[in-house]
Formats: sequence, structure tokens, C-alpha cells
Amino acid sequence: MPALWIAHVHVTDADSYAKYAKLAGPVIAEHGGHFLARGGDYHILEGAQRERHVVAQFPSKQAAIDCYHSDGYQEALSHARNASERDLIVVEITD
Repeated sequence: MPALWIAHVHVTDADSYAKYAKLAGPVIAEHGGHFLARGGDYHILEGAQRERHVVAQFPSKQAAIDCYHSDGYQEALSHARNASERDLIVVEITD
């Protein structure tokens, strides 16, 4: 069953976060993920203000989890950890 990787991000260090984004994109693609939304215009109806929102679709929840735990993604994430405040979830797509 396909799954969505949904991130809500507040960037605190744009240069470091740009390094993360450059490295993370190819790793996500290697795990079968593709972006449905990456930044873009938004309107918050409820919840915390985060200026960046990313949605990627993966072939399965496990593929998204495996991507997150992969060496390549962890390397990318090392640039985002001190450069952002993030919420990241993976949710299966249901009919």
C-alpha cells in the first residue's frame, strides 16, 4: 500500500538546510519516493506555524521508513538537525 512522507519544517539555518535538501532528494528517489509538494504556497488552518511543507509518495510505508533509516538519508539529515525544527510522519494511503 502506498504511503506519504509528510514534513512540516521551520528552517533556522538556510545554508545548512540547503545542503540537506540537495542530498535528501536523490536518496528519496532511490527508495521509490517522488515529491507531490515541496515548499509552495500554503494556508494553515490549525497547528504550529512552519513555513516549509513537503509531501513525498513512496510505494509503501516500509519503503519510506527504510529511506529515513538509510545511510544516505542519515547523512543528509545531519545537515538539517541543527538547521531546522521538523515534524515528519509517514502515513499509509487508504481508499
